[in-house]
Amino acid sequence: MKSVIIKSSILLLILNVMTFCGSKGKKKVEEQKSTENTIVKGTYGYDKSFLKKHYENTIVLESEDGKSSIILSPELQGRVMTSTLAGDEGMSFGWLNYDLISSKEKKEHFNPTGGEERFWLGPEGGQYSIYFENDKPFEFENWYVPAVIDTEAFEVKKRSSNSVVFQKEMNLVNYSGTKFNLDVQRNVKLLSNKQIEDLLQITMDGLSSVAYETENIVKNVGDLAWEKKSGLVSIWLLSMMTPSPEVTVIAPIKEGAESDKGIKVNDNYFGKVDASRLKTTEKNVFFKADGKSRGKIGFSPKRSTAFIGSYDGQNKVLTILQITEPKAEDKYVNSAWELQENPYSGDVLNSYNDGPLEDGSQMGPFYELESSSPALDLKSGESYEHTQRIYHFKGPKDVLDQIAKKILKASIDEIEAVF
Repeated sequence: MKSVIIKSSILLLILNVMTFCGSKGKKKVEEQKSTENTIVKGTYGYDKSFLKKHYENTIVLESEDGKSSIILSPELQGRVMTSTLAGDEGMSFGWLNYDLISSKEKKEHFNPTGGEERFWLGPEGGQYSIYFENDKPFEFENWYVPAVIDTEAFEVKKRSSNSVVFQKEMNLVNYSGTKFNLDVQRNVKLLSNKQIEDLLQITMDGLSSVAYETENIVKNVGDLAWEKKSGLVSIWLLSMMTPSPEVTVIAPIKEGAESDKGIKVNDNYFGKVDASRLKTTEKNVFFKADGKSRGKIGFSPKRSTAFIGSYDGQNKVLTILQITEPKAEDKYVNSAWELQENPYSGDVLNSYNDGPLEDGSQMGPFYELESSSPALDLKSGESYEHTQRIYHFKGPKDVLDQIAKKILKASIDEIEAVF
């Protein structure tokens, strides 16, 4: 009888523990769901939760106060997915393709998962393209983004509280049959306010900010030199940003006559950009980037400066992209989808505005700021580094105005009045 009582007591204890654990687990799930439901879509906190759910190796770098933060994805080639200057409740600057990421689908031609800065290689089109096979017409059905810059992961080689080093070896073949064996290293660093001030030579009184730097190093690890006559590659960085109806891209340009400097802006990537969306002065080009009309612009090495940026008048955010100032004599790959007379007449800086296609469908909306390295004529064992920095600023108009005038050569009032 005593044995029966003991067994009954043990059974009762087990049931109580199971009930407690079950209710505790249920409560934890409910609390998690409640937390997820309180995070507003469009905020950094929402995107952080979303990306951690879908990419298990997601990396978050943040300042000591948690306000400035970026999210990186090793699974997506060390991509900067998004950033914020106001913590979890702040605006998320990078555009994400939530539907594609959630679906886990892998598309045949290209997986546009989004992200605030992704690593690609150029050229996209022409006889030296790495996106088209030999003798295939330059049409979408024959265009494929190489898996190593689309779906394959980069290895995390080193990590600290404010930086990550990614690495990947690649083997590619261009349209003309030239083989490229290369090693890619991508160093991503979250910048402090002091570093921002030193790099841009500005004062950030009263501003909130987030900024990061990526050092992108390509090394020729093959036995043969890369030569112009057989095709060269370039480093190509594309930043997909969340738009608003009041985003204007601003590109300061080098002044001079077309006979000396060439055209101010190349706006014929997808057909001429409507004049209502593109304005030029002697020192600036303004491009409406509201995600409502598809178009792209670019700037040659004779016109490009070290900067291109945007101002979001709705959210009062100034964004700046910085590279090393290009040399006028440098050659850049041409990505036009055709056999080219001059395959090294490409652009240094670009901006793309997304919009509906002819059938009414649209991937975004988003807009892009882009930069490219010169064409890489590297001997075996040689390497080249292309560094890009992205800065976002929010705060008093007079302080933003000082930065805009210094870096982009246009005042906030002038930017707001263009369109």
